[in-house]
Amino acid sequence: MAGPMLLDACAASAADARVADEIATLLCERARAGRTLVLGLATGRSPAGVYRELVARHLANALPVAALRTFNLDEYLGLAPSDARSFHAQMRRQLFEPLGLAPAQWNIPRGDLEPARWSAHCAAYAQAIRDAGGIDLQLLGLGRNGHVGFNEPGSACDSRVRAVELARETREDAAFAFGGLDAVPTHAISIGIADILAAARIRVFVYGAAKHAALRAALDGPPSVERPLSWLAAHADVHVYTDAAVGAPR
Repeated sequence: MAGPMLLDACAASAADARVADEIATLLCERARAGRTLVLGLATGRSPAGVYRELVARHLANALPVAALRTFNLDEYLGLAPSDARSFHAQMRRQLFEPLGLAPAQWNIPRGDLEPARWSAHCAAYAQAIRDAGGIDLQLLGLGRNGHVGFNEPGSACDSRVRAVELARETREDAAFAFGGLDAVPTHAISIGIADILAAARIRVFVYGAAKHAALRAALDGPPSVERPLSWLAAHADVHVYTDAAVGAPR
């Protein structure tokens, strides 16, 4: 894959610290200039260390969090924000409450809407991102089957915020948190590939042998709908942190 995607093989703890430092520096710069830093956030294990590092930095040095605004990638459909398994609840526990963010500062798609309202909600979420000036820095993980956000294999490069059907592999990987596969939602709302590519900076975390094949596939050959991460080769500032010995794209 020809493109500017940078690979950095390192321990997850080192990547967490680097990205947290990058975010903290940007936040301080924006606050001094009287501007807002807009972060695109992911859930799951991949970004959790960054959130811990940010909270630690805030507790130690009182980051100017009033200048922060966030938009999450996705949310399961069928879960209320109060559901402990929802991404709303996870983000409140991991980041929003420890940083003391006001509800007006963070945004996550709602998962408790009836299907008739999905389309309008997705359009409103996309407009809210535009109204905020776009994403300054987007955090991403990589799914075992290659998904980014909930953009499963088959996602086009021009896809936008929408309701998506989750692949079986994605639901299998979430089964433990839900007490079994049958309890995992079958659909979610996700920011699209085009929305991700609109971010000024993208930072991706790929750790664990189960995800190495998906990373290798994304690096080999031209961008493809079957390898959603491969679309990021068109972006000017993508940094992939990984413990995989992937080497250079072939």
